[in-house]
Amino acid sequence: MREVVWLGDSKKRLKAFPKDVQKSMGDALAAAQFGRTAENVKPFKHVGSGVFEIVERYKKNAYRMVYAVQIGEKIYVLHAFQKKSKAGIATPKPDIDLINQRYKQAQELAEDEEE
Repeated sequence: MREVVWLGDSKKRLKAFPKDVQKSMGDALAAAQFGRTAENVKPFKHVGSGVFEIVERYKKNAYRMVYAVQIGEKIYVLHAFQKKSKAGIATPKPDIDLINQRYKQAQELAEDEEE
């Protein structure tokens, strides 16, 4: 089972989601720890390979959690957010920018651990 590293406020944000959403996302993340992919997971195309997004709809709201699996030995949770896009299904640019920033941070952490 792979260890999970929470970057920034991603764990705090997840804890603010409705309980059913927390459970679904937790189950999907647990599947990733064992090398499996849950049904509500899809590739997150805005960063790089090995980055996935857990997608959950709940009472007309959309929730997302983005994590990276191909950086070192650990799984890095990069961001958790309630999607409030004004442009349909597109992920808002501030969220993409934050995910990119945390992806670079995860790469640095993984490199430090290898040394």
